[in-house]
Amino acid sequence: MTQPEPVPFTNPPVVILVARNIRKTYPGVRAVDNATLELYRGEVHGLVGENGAGKSTLIKILAGAVRKDAGDLYLHGKLIAINGVQDAYRLGLAFIHQELNLVPYFDAAENIFLGHSYPHKRWGALDRKSLRQRARAILAELGSELPVDVPVRQLSPGQQTMISIARAWASDAALVVMDEPTAALTDQEIKHLFAAINALRAANKTVVYVSHRLPEIFAITDRVTVMRNGQVVTTTATRDLDQAKLIQLMTGRTELVPFAATPCLASQPLLTVQALSTQKVHDLSFTLHKGEILGVAGLVGAGRTELLRALVGADRMLTGEITLLDRAIRPCSPAHALRLGLALAPEERRSQGLILQRPIFENMTLSHLKQFARGGFVLNRRRELAAAQALRQALNLKAANLRQPVAQLSGGNQQKVIIARCLAGEADGAKLNVFLMDEPTRGVDVGAKQELYQIIRDLTAHGLGVILVSSELPELLGLADRILVLHEGKQAALLEAKAVDQATVLRHCYGLAE
Repeated sequence: MTQPEPVPFTNPPVVILVARNIRKTYPGVRAVDNATLELYRGEVHGLVGENGAGKSTLIKILAGAVRKDAGDLYLHGKLIAINGVQDAYRLGLAFIHQELNLVPYFDAAENIFLGHSYPHKRWGALDRKSLRQRARAILAELGSELPVDVPVRQLSPGQQTMISIARAWASDAALVVMDEPTAALTDQEIKHLFAAINALRAANKTVVYVSHRLPEIFAITDRVTVMRNGQVVTTTATRDLDQAKLIQLMTGRTELVPFAATPCLASQPLLTVQALSTQKVHDLSFTLHKGEILGVAGLVGAGRTELLRALVGADRMLTGEITLLDRAIRPCSPAHALRLGLALAPEERRSQGLILQRPIFENMTLSHLKQFARGGFVLNRRRELAAAQALRQALNLKAANLRQPVAQLSGGNQQKVIIARCLAGEADGAKLNVFLMDEPTRGVDVGAKQELYQIIRDLTAHGLGVILVSSELPELLGLADRILVLHEGKQAALLEAKAVDQATVLRHCYGLAE
């Protein structure tokens, strides 16, 4: 990715929005501490910081989802009050969150103009032809030709993101805030997204771009604001920073070791898979050794998640054999797999791995309630909390207390809760042998990634085998001992990680290697 040309701001630039001395406190923590943010017309403004730095809270205040405790907001130089999401909408502020706010059974055109008056024919019926023509015109201005007449649930994540941008365009929003917009997008979809952002910039719209993917910050933003511990550390032109300096500003640390040291790979086979096939993957064969991290690479749809789901019995195996420590196994469900010694940390942790409104300790012990029950019926909360507290300390989980809803935790700490649940059975003698991790660092800041990398290495140092799916090739190359590459559901290559580079892995991902 290349850095954009500097925006030709007027001198002085036109200030669109100012958030001045904003404060927000929750019980036991000051989420935003006297923060000031100033946004210019026609810029793409990056907002970065570790999880818990205050970015999300500041955005929620602008969106009207959270009320500030103190501070002032100015739009076009006028003092404004945002007491709810409708206030933000009326003021021309649009927000594209990670969980897109779309109606799945409406088509693209209906979603784009949701909240507006739909065109009607003379006798009162909805004029779908006119509605779709208007939707196509807006999408064309954004450089997109996606279908406007199919339910959005049938569209890809990238297409759904484009619909959300088109909705902001249709509402003539002066400010568009995008929170981790590329988390579930392919490389090609990211290119389309950046083209749409450039179209917004060319139309003098202001974009706030929040992302943990630092190369994207350098590729698309003009200025960047760094937050740490609820405070704004700096706002500066992106071209005046490099990645090392940006990480230092975000973390307060001068150095970060990208990946923990690789332990010696044990030669003893742990998990052997022979000719595994499901409806999505075909004839996969590989061996995982004790203490090994086996990376899994591939494009979206290549079968990476489906492989992990088959190993824990979430997807039905059509053919194949699985051997764990010289014992043939065939998991019929994730719960059965856990009893056998295989645990899965799923890709979508919020929707598939956690019960968001329940306490942290309950999410930790959920898969092992039998060991905390008296007589098999009544839960011993004291034992449950004690086990959760031990795991909290072992994983350095940052939380106000274990009764806090897990939804309030940062992405990195939510991931630790899932890891803790997979490990909770060991306290009662249930031996975990294989840990399957699907995109464990997605949506996680650089500091939290360091901790997760170390946790993964600690697990392998104790003899566990880890199968790691990641869309970030540098992560796979830095962490994995070997990399299994999938292409269209089939095995394209099994590579020694230290002997290859990103280009080689990508060629196999695209099925181009000889």
